[in-house]
Amino acid sequence: MRTKKDILEIKNLLLSHFGEPTTELKFRNLYELIVCVMLSAQCTDKRVNLITPALFREFPDIHSLSNANLGAVKMLINSCSFFNNKAQNLIKMAKSVVENFGGEIPLNEKDLKSLAGVGQKTAHVVLIEHCGANFIAVDTHVFRVSHRLGLSSAKTPELTENDLTKAFVSELNYLHQALVLFGRYTCKAVKPNCKECFLSHLCKSKDKIL
Repeated sequence: MRTKKDILEIKNLLLSHFGEPTTELKFRNLYELIVCVMLSAQCTDKRVNLITPALFREFPDIHSLSNANLGAVKMLINSCSFFNNKAQNLIKMAKSVVENFGGEIPLNEKDLKSLAGVGQKTAHVVLIEHCGANFIAVDTHVFRVSHRLGLSSAKTPELTENDLTKAFVSELNYLHQALVLFGRYTCKAVKPNCKECFLSHLCKSKDKIL
């Protein structure tokens, strides 16, 4: 793990570079947010943003989605990865919201995680984006960046999240999205852009390209 001094420098540089970033997913309300986040699992935000306009025209709210035909949902999202499972989970999620929460999407981690297709990462992203909650959500970008920077050596996203939460403590919602954007556009999985990286002097990763 990094020293407290290094962690503070990484934190400050991420916040100064990205400010108060938000997700690149396009949504207008909490219903659209949770659907977008569920679709984004192992799929790019760009692809999700292409899919959702037609989906939301057909199913504009939680009630219409809860009554949706499975085949119709599959057809609307079939360019998304794992669309069969995602279509089933979207409908199950909506039915659960209607039946168990009076049609109101819950805004606490426990209840969100009780919904089909909503794990810890999805729940945290929803709470980060809708409520500004002090959470980190670990996707493939955050996992890669945190390990390259020596902020975690944990083997799972959940344990990596614990390490990042202990390291950074505050402003986790902004740091989450900063790490996502940093991993998406600079610290990429293949051919990271190390020459233009503002954290290069703090990176000792074997993947570093000089």
